[in-house]
Amino acid sequence: MRWEDFRRSDNVEDARDSGPGGGGFGLPMGQGGLGIGTIIILGLIGWALGIDPRILIGGAEVITGGGVPGMEQREAPAPARTGAPSDRTGQFVAAVVGNTEDVWVQVFRENGQNYRAPKLRMFAGATRSACGAAHSAMGPFYCPLDQRVYLDTSFFRDIERRFGGCSGKACEFAYSYVIAHEIGHHVQNLLGVLPRAQQMQQQVGSRAEANRIQVRVELQADCFAGVWASRSERRKSFLDPGDIEAAMQTASAIGDDRLQRQTQGTVVPDSFTHGSSVQRQRWFSIGFKEGKVSACNTFAATNL
Repeated sequence: MRWEDFRRSDNVEDARDSGPGGGGFGLPMGQGGLGIGTIIILGLIGWALGIDPRILIGGAEVITGGGVPGMEQREAPAPARTGAPSDRTGQFVAAVVGNTEDVWVQVFRENGQNYRAPKLRMFAGATRSACGAAHSAMGPFYCPLDQRVYLDTSFFRDIERRFGGCSGKACEFAYSYVIAHEIGHHVQNLLGVLPRAQQMQQQVGSRAEANRIQVRVELQADCFAGVWASRSERRKSFLDPGDIEAAMQTASAIGDDRLQRQTQGTVVPDSFTHGSSVQRQRWFSIGFKEGKVSACNTFAATNL
């Protein structure tokens, strides 16, 4: 992935020195963070107790506005340096965010709308968000209450070490996919998808039905990540051979079925909240192939 000539976004907040484990670090190694291992442990506890693992992890990320339902917070995030950081990781994140801004500004303009970019906060270990406390174990997430993406960049290390399939620079597009997915949730927020999905969840009669709605939200964010990659490739020709494959391997590795099989040995589709490995790959591919928002209507799809 050739990102060095991407415009750096000014909407990056660097709080890595503010929380536990602070300090900058290079790609892909990082400081602080409990990583995907803790997510798996908490997921096991959640499924065993019949509790949504996202609540234990603290990341009922999009639909409930983050945090535990009924306990939403609006406390301002802790102070952080703004603008593109000078270290390689910070420069990479600011470049990817800047490129998503350029793409989505154009997409919204084509549809007679204005794109309002979110902030992205990098942190190490823990920080505050308007949706409650943010911890490394939650993984990257979007908080619609303050319109920020929260990213402990130690997650990049998790992609390389635990999800396999790439190493070093070859992982950079996989990292970008993760960031673009969270930016995709912001696009959903601007388009009114998130409020409508939350209302739908409140009206259904079971957790399984509510989970199925969330799966559609997450798969649409994957599709939007594909739209970003497609449009950016047309503008910049930034992809290297193997980049798409690395992103697809990441999408497969974080599919609900694969994570459940690894943690509990069985797969329970009714408890899916993000989609299966095949579904996540498919919807990213649809977005990348079509390059338009209209192709990403997961809510109208009869076959996800």
